[in-house]
Amino acid sequence: MSEVELFKSIMVSASGLRAQSERMRVIAENLANSETLPQSPNENPYRRKTVDFKSVLDREAGVDIVKIRKVGVDKSDFKKRYDPGHPGADKNGYVLEPNVNSLIEAMDMREAQRSYEANISALETARAMLMRTISIINR
Repeated sequence: MSEVELFKSIMVSASGLRAQSERMRVIAENLANSETLPQSPNENPYRRKTVDFKSVLDREAGVDIVKIRKVGVDKSDFKKRYDPGHPGADKNGYVLEPNVNSLIEAMDMREAQRSYEANISALETARAMLMRTISIINR
């Protein structure tokens, strides 16, 4: 593997790190707002955010890297809880709750963490190979 190929590997892994880091930030935001309720009957609660990835050709380097396509919202229905004393309750006493499922967020976080760790491992391997190549060249 040439030095150029090693640098390309590093670029690809670095883009994966950035993408998974953003994904973890969105998941953390979802978890932090999982109990954010509306303050009036006409408001909606926090809506879960989602992250979509895309593959982008870096023409200068000649490699496909991963980027965030968009941070969207989950259009699934809100849950309802009977709480007639809450300021966000409707005329029937129900309050809309965020469409965030903590278990799903935890699974998504674990998946993002594993992908992040795999990219770090790939970066470390490419770096070690590059250092070994430099060592051989400098002899």
